[in-house]
Amino acid sequence: MKKRFYLIGLVALSLSMLLAACGNDSNDESTNDNGSSGEKTSGGVELGQKDLTLPYVAWARETPVSYLLAAVLEDVGYNVDVKQVEAGPMWSSVADGSADFMASAWLPATHASYWEQYEDDLVKVNQVLDKAPLALAVPSYMEDVNSIEDLKDNEELGKSVDWKITGIDAGAGIMQNTETAMEEYGLDNWNLVTSSEAAMIAELRSAYDKEEPIVVPLWKPHWVFGVMDMKMLEDPKEVYGGDGDQIYIVARKGLEEDAPAAYKVLEQYTEDYEMVEELMPPVFDEDKDPADVAQQFMEDHPDLVEQWTEGVK
Repeated sequence: MKKRFYLIGLVALSLSMLLAACGNDSNDESTNDNGSSGEKTSGGVELGQKDLTLPYVAWARETPVSYLLAAVLEDVGYNVDVKQVEAGPMWSSVADGSADFMASAWLPATHASYWEQYEDDLVKVNQVLDKAPLALAVPSYMEDVNSIEDLKDNEELGKSVDWKITGIDAGAGIMQNTETAMEEYGLDNWNLVTSSEAAMIAELRSAYDKEEPIVVPLWKPHWVFGVMDMKMLEDPKEVYGGDGDQIYIVARKGLEEDAPAAYKVLEQYTEDYEMVEELMPPVFDEDKDPADVAQQFMEDHPDLVEQWTEGVK
């Protein structure tokens, strides 16, 4: 009889332990229909919504930086869909909540119109770069052109380039700045040609190799300055924002509550010119996959990754 009661007790104890374990698993990780999870990171911060969408425009800094942020967040436990779009859809998708954040807000000047339109639905999470200047630029061998003012009524230069400023995608803030600059500086004979950054760089490289004149809108940080001797034209009217914009990570409202660990990583992320100049050339000058470049950077700089994920992982 004692033996029988002993066996019954063992079975009951085992069942209670099993139920407790199941209950703990349910509390630690539960997922609802919209992809949110109660799972916590090893640092104790909840992942929350595990599926994130990150739009970016294929600009020099934005491409590798976006893939780097995605790789860091995936290392923490998220699934990040990195989507290449144009500038307008990048801003509107984060504002309407169909995307979660972006790392490409140039403020206060370059993206002023987008910020004015969508600021009520967005949050500035983190200023990651200060003094990111924009301007019209020419190769340094164009010794007689040092200011935007030097373009006005410059018959020799104008005819040599068909009075063309070789631009990028139409929705880019720097293109809007350039249209304003053309008005402010009276560049009535000049035409701003829309293309893409890749097409603009191809034309710039071709002209540079032949030491031919060319005028393009450029900005820093940009990998071009590491492989070509370029100069940014003086802008006395400060149409392009003077010393330069600040670059922000901007998120949709509610992301901090929906994905606490991701938001914390974005807040802790840091950036400088040296870092960006390491990321850009492999992607644009060596044609490497930006996802692979991001992974390699993380392997080469574990101290930075640890800093960005402190308290999370």
